[in-house]
Amino acid sequence: MAIVMQNPSLCTVGGWKQQLLCSCVVVLACLVTAGAGAQASPESRVTPEVQKLYAEAKTAQAQGDNPRAIEKYRAMLKLAPRLAAAYNNLGILYFNQGNYADAVGVLEQGLKVNPSMPSASAILGTSLFEMGEYAKAEAPLETALGGNPADDHAEMLLARTDVNLKKFSAATTHLNNLVKRDPKNQQAWYLLGKSYLQLSQEALTKVNQIDPNSVLSHEIGGEVDESLHNYDEALVEYKKAIDIAPRQPGTHYHMANAYWVMGKWNSAAEEFRAELTNDPRNCSARWKMANSLFAADTPADQVLPELNQALQYCPNLMQAHVDRARVLIKLSRPADAIEDLLIAVKDEPNEPSIHFLLATAYKAQGKTTEYQAELHKFGELQRGVSAAAAERASDAMTIKESSK
Repeated sequence: MAIVMQNPSLCTVGGWKQQLLCSCVVVLACLVTAGAGAQASPESRVTPEVQKLYAEAKTAQAQGDNPRAIEKYRAMLKLAPRLAAAYNNLGILYFNQGNYADAVGVLEQGLKVNPSMPSASAILGTSLFEMGEYAKAEAPLETALGGNPADDHAEMLLARTDVNLKKFSAATTHLNNLVKRDPKNQQAWYLLGKSYLQLSQEALTKVNQIDPNSVLSHEIGGEVDESLHNYDEALVEYKKAIDIAPRQPGTHYHMANAYWVMGKWNSAAEEFRAELTNDPRNCSARWKMANSLFAADTPADQVLPELNQALQYCPNLMQAHVDRARVLIKLSRPADAIEDLLIAVKDEPNEPSIHFLLATAYKAQGKTTEYQAELHKFGELQRGVSAAAAERASDAMTIKESSK
């Protein structure tokens, strides 16, 4: 006969632990025949007494009496100390109780008897992970995953272990495997993004270590300051990069963009123009220069050629289409503006400002039906934006009040 170590009470915890435990079904012993019994060592033989203890353990588990079940398994192992599957199931019982230290001790003994138990390796690695022993958890989790490469739970735990050990490159390998198998795995996507972010930070730190006074180092420093809204500090870093390489494409663009974000239109336009001297086909720089000029009340007929040129190089630059439409409306050319806006609205159908500009252009043409339709669409989208903002403000207020 075969004794199978399987019992519903092993699957009583929730979430990923439940699925892990329910996957750990192990055969206690092979068929016990006269010949097999003769060949088995006394320490691993499934005797009638061992079978009786297993039945009692199974009954205890079914009744929710885990301490008694543990007692029976320990008695089994005294009679048959090389019965590897019994270690596995005893380890599961300890794990199920949250007694990770005892689970580790028992499972390590079982794996010495039989290293080819992926389920035992999985629970050993999980127990060590729960204890915060990440360096020790790595090897058994790798063994478990090697035994079943499609085991999402082992792979996720191994990825989390790598993240905790700051082995971000290894973590990305496992996380990419997980999102390929389940593209809706939010935790995997989150950890993947976090790991790539850490790798990016490590790489940028290395750039600075190689030469802290290089153009790249100053640009990185400026980007970090800019991301923290420390614009004055960012401008200092970008100015240092320009001083080192005034003719290098990109140096003036960084400073220009910081001015642009700050709304300093004249300074932004000046730096974008300097960038275009170094890189005449930089359509983003040309569009933003035109945008800055228009915001600084430069005559529309002087801005239009710059937008035309930006779109000549980059016809899919939607922001330039919108800005050119704004300029054309100001120049009383609504029909031409509509052409640009219809291109833009295909790319951004839910952007309220595009529908407002369309309404303005249709009104200038006397197209009442189209004007009213676009104005209605603008109002609908704008109310959605306002409602979302109000909801966020309400949530923030609720959290603030509850923390008093």
